[in-house]
Amino acid sequence: MKLIRAQGEYSVFEISKREKGLLLEVLNLYPLIPTTHYRLSKKAGTTKEDENQRLLEESLAAHRKENRKLILAMLNEPERFQTKDSGYHFKLSRSEIEWLLQVLNDVRVGCWIALGSPETLYGKNIPLNDKTAPHIRSMEIAGAFEMIFLNSLTVRMPNG
Repeated sequence: MKLIRAQGEYSVFEISKREKGLLLEVLNLYPLIPTTHYRLSKKAGTTKEDENQRLLEESLAAHRKENRKLILAMLNEPERFQTKDSGYHFKLSRSEIEWLLQVLNDVRVGCWIALGSPETLYGKNIPLNDKTAPHIRSMEIAGAFEMIFLNSLTVRMPNG
């Protein structure tokens, strides 16, 4: 995927059929960070702290459910992916890019957590096997899309 035009509020990317499939695959993993990962306090025990934590987790779950609906709605818009010889042109506003960055980061960090929050990925800490490979793959794909989207936020092209 590459940025082909960035003017005003919108960016247009050229994305192949395979890349589109990978993007949709990674976005379908959302949400991946367990709601229990977010803690209001390191200590637990009081009824008030437990209640506040429960409210946080419920709020996060509702927010993520809404985000999931929005992802599906956005990606299913008929004009979102315009068919071209090379694949598609994929148009996003700045706010949509920022939102997708949050979603992709959730997937990336969620994979990292599922791997045991390792210090290194390819050292002795994480063996590459049938259990770890899908998480490593998804984490790397999400990271690659994040870099493309982040770079697009800093680039403004002349008429293109």
